[in-house]
Parts: sequence; structure tokens; C-alpha cells
Amino acid sequence: MILENLITTAAVIGTFVSLLFVLSVIIKRNDVADVAWGTGIFIVALVGYLNGPQTTETLIITTLAGLWGFRLTGRIFLRNIKKSEDYRYKVWRDSWGSWFYLRSYFQVYLLQGFLMIVVGYPFVHTSVYGENLAVGTFFILGIIVWVVGYVFEVIGDWQLDSFIKGKPEPGDVLKSGLWKYTRHPNYFGEVTMWWGICLMLVTLPLSYLVLVSPFAITYLILKVSGIPMLEEKFAGNPKFEEYKKRTSAFFPMPPKN
Repeated sequence: MILENLITTAAVIGTFVSLLFVLSVIIKRNDVADVAWGTGIFIVALVGYLNGPQTTETLIITTLAGLWGFRLTGRIFLRNIKKSEDYRYKVWRDSWGSWFYLRSYFQVYLLQGFLMIVVGYPFVHTSVYGENLAVGTFFILGIIVWVVGYVFEVIGDWQLDSFIKGKPEPGDVLKSGLWKYTRHPNYFGEVTMWWGICLMLVTLPLSYLVLVSPFAITYLILKVSGIPMLEEKFAGNPKFEEYKKRTSAFFPMPPKN
């Protein structure tokens, strides 16, 4: 049953990212993939809900996916529309040459579609075992953890946007608010939300399979496309290096003296 639902989800997401690729060719912007990340995972959640038991509990987790996904999509869209294509894609556009479109389809869109399914796997799992889901201690605790993560991500993003709107001097670093305690409060919130979703489903059969989602997003943010890629941009900036010495990279902690 899990395999059947995975195949259905893969077919829907495959169609979704293929349409995104066509759009990217038309508008000549590969960063539409970034905009669609949150929406894509919500689609995984929605397919799971429509393909499985439609209970109050499954509606709750689908709604949480929508709150997270649409907010993230809207924010990235509004941020990207004001500037040119993200520098990462510009570099690839120049370096990949005549292979750019083929590599983009596989290395950007199909890969992202695969990751959408991996990170969104809890919703696939719920589509199979959701009848066993009930509001209990772990379910409520998971919601609380998710809310904590959501608050960190929303407030962290808002503080960052406000800082940028203030037109800081070149090299200035945001180190107030939540950013005083962690260099990446939005990333901390992102990871925390997915551990909250996992906690909500801990009572389901074969719930250990759901761990693939929080482990995947934690690894991606801590080791691949999150913190390392972002901090590489600020390497050598004296203000950032001082901030880096004083402030926790991920978990919120009091700044060091």
C-alpha cells in the first residue's frame, strides 16, 4: 500500500516539477524551483490526504503543511520578483553551456521533486496508516513543537526582511532579536517543524519510516544547501566572522562573551 501511494505521489510531483521546468525555460529563470519548494511539499500532503483517510487528525497535519508551504512560497516569490535570477543558477547557466537545459531538468527539477517526496513522506505514511492517528500526548506535543518552529521561522524571516529594508551598510550583519541567539533562526524553525510533524505520527505503525523526513531536512540545512552555502557568501567579512565567533550556528543559545 505504501508503494502504491508513493507511485501516485511521484506521478503527481513529477508532473508538477516538469511543468515548473517548462515555465523556467519560458521565463528564463531557474529560481522558480526555489519558489515552488513549499508548494510542492504541500501537494504531497494534499495527495496523501485525498488518497487516504480524511479524519480530523489528517486534516490538521495537511493544514500545517499548507500554512508552512504557502507562506514560504509567497515569501520567496516576493523576494525573487524584485531581483534577477539567483546567482547560483546564473553560474550554472554559464558553466553548463549547451547542456544547461538537460542538466537543469534532472539536477534541479527532478532532484527537487525527489526531495519533496522524501521530506513530505510523513503525509504519504499518513495516507496509509492515518486511520490509527488520534489526538493524544504525542500528537499534541508534536503540534507544540511545530508551532515553536513556525514562530521561529516567521519571526526570523520578518526580522531579516526588516533589516534588509533598512538598507544596512555593506558588510553589516543582523545580530539582534532571534539572530542574537542563533545565526539561522529561520533554519532552526524549519527543522523543528519537521521534527514536530514526526512526533505527531509516532504512534502510527512503522512510524520509524517517518524519520526519513526530519533527518533529510536536517542534513540538507546543516550540511548541504542551507547553512554552508549561505555562510560561504559571508566568508572573510570581519563583522560576520566576529558574529560567528559569538553566536550559535543553529540551536538558540546565549551569545558568547
